Amino acid sequence: MGQQLPQPVRNLGWISFFTDIASEMVYPIVPLFLTSALGAPVALLGLIEGVAEAIVSVMKGLSGWHSDKLGRRVPYIRLGYGLGALSKPLMALACAWPLVFLARVVDRLGKGLRTTARDAMIVDAVESRIAGRAFGFHRMMDTLGAIVGVLAALLLLKFLPGEYRLIFLIAGVPGLAAVWLTFRLREPCRAGAPLPDAPARKLPAPEAGQGAAVQEPAPASGLLGFSASYWLTLGLLMLFAFANSSDTLLLLRAKNLGWNDTQVILGYLLFNLTYALSSYPLGLLSDRFGRWRMLVGGWALYSAVYFGFSFSDGQSIWWLFPLYGLSMGLTEGVGKALISGHIPPERKGTALGVFHMGLGFTSLASSVVAGLLWDRVDPSAPFRLGGAVALAAVIAALILAPRIREATAKAAGGR
Repeated sequence: MGQQLPQPVRNLGWISFFTDIASEMVYPIVPLFLTSALGAPVALLGLIEGVAEAIVSVMKGLSGWHSDKLGRRVPYIRLGYGLGALSKPLMALACAWPLVFLARVVDRLGKGLRTTARDAMIVDAVESRIAGRAFGFHRMMDTLGAIVGVLAALLLLKFLPGEYRLIFLIAGVPGLAAVWLTFRLREPCRAGAPLPDAPARKLPAPEAGQGAAVQEPAPASGLLGFSASYWLTLGLLMLFAFANSSDTLLLLRAKNLGWNDTQVILGYLLFNLTYALSSYPLGLLSDRFGRWRMLVGGWALYSAVYFGFSFSDGQSIWWLFPLYGLSMGLTEGVGKALISGHIPPERKGTALGVFHMGLGFTSLASSVVAGLLWDRVDPSAPFRLGGAVALAAVIAALILAPRIREATAKAAGGR
């Protein structure tokens, strides 16, 4: 299996595992609680989730910048996961929809605080040549937690029907376990210093045909002090993010094509299972065979899946859910590993914050446009748009990726 992943990366994987159990126990129940128990209008759900995701995007950028300024990652991680755990009992105490809104804001504020600092800690802790493996492991643990959380929600709804507040309190238990694990985290050495788990050593620059990131990124220059290769890579990732609208649309599409509630949940579990099982091995392969190759392949598969959701009927979309999970395994962790290879060592948090914020706002815009297309054109329209934009991202990457690789290798060879 090669070099063992550093302890901070393994700890962060388990923290995300328990956090996602708690989050996915709550996520599918919140709409039921709002509409059934509190009598809130359905339109309010979109407002709450839209504001919540906007908060996440802004906080990801600010927390990354400030963690660089402070020179520490752990306080943001600990506070972020703490706020996430606190949101569950807050939800249980809600007697009207504004308190549910407050609980969601607290939860999303926590996610915004922790995500960039967590990813920066992963970059701090590993050599760039195994970044794909590290992020793949984290995505695997995160998604396994989501699977356990969804299954737990199904069981609790079966045995505790209508007991939404009690389920929220139970969901706080794995959230507290995640917070407890954050107290086992220690700051990695600052950028430029040898790490105890990953001794620093200069690696040879990759050949132009290889997609793996080099250990040392191009010198800081250009807009905000980041290299042109960083901005080009981010631009391509944001182009694909516009194709990647909310996963809830996939579930609504399955329902629209005649699936019942149980089938929809099983499809969602099939997606998550494939995503979890593929993330780690595909992260390993991206370190060996090139991240651009994996990413472009994942975008092409995503395009095919979205066109499939556009043109298929209810009987033939079962196979699309695992393929969608595979496309996420090819792109999510690999994209983070790829962008990390173009980050100035002293500004990892800031660069990852800009990355997360850019993708967050682009995905939010994508979801809004997709929702409008669903309502005003037809339910297949968002999937035709998503498939076309993902295909455009494939074409753009095939044109620009060789230039990005060449510029990165030239910068590494010139030092």
